[in-house]
Amino acid sequence: MKTNLILWRHAEAEAGEDDLARWLTARGQKQAARMADWLRERLPTRTRVIASEALRARQTAATLNPEHAVDRRLNPGAAASDYLAACDWPESDGTTVLVGHQPTIGRVAASLLAGIEADWTVRKGGIWWLQFRLRDGVPQTVLKTMLTPEQL
Repeated sequence: MKTNLILWRHAEAEAGEDDLARWLTARGQKQAARMADWLRERLPTRTRVIASEALRARQTAATLNPEHAVDRRLNPGAAASDYLAACDWPESDGTTVLVGHQPTIGRVAASLLAGIEADWTVRKGGIWWLQFRLRDGVPQTVLKTMLTPEQL
């Protein structure tokens, strides 16, 4: 069994007082489109895409799948455990892309890869692609790639 989890930080957004209503900047739109193009070439057709309720996260997710789901458990300030619950990690089969926020994305990556929550940095528009697998009956989380829009 191999389950893929892609943690995607929303692209660059405008400043604003209403945090959930902040739009992507022109640069952010380009970041999201570049990453979506890269992902689209590598993802299976049946990939779930789930975004937080924040407009910038929904706009980022829409570049990959306009019909993405929205889950408040991915909103700013969420716990790492909320992200894992939103996608039923690692029990779910297939591939899930979670589009969310810092510092939670970094904390999820640290928790899954190092076994302890830590404030790992994830650049705007960047992804961490993780895979859960059983090797000789032992559960493992493997980092498949970590990528930023500037690297594309």
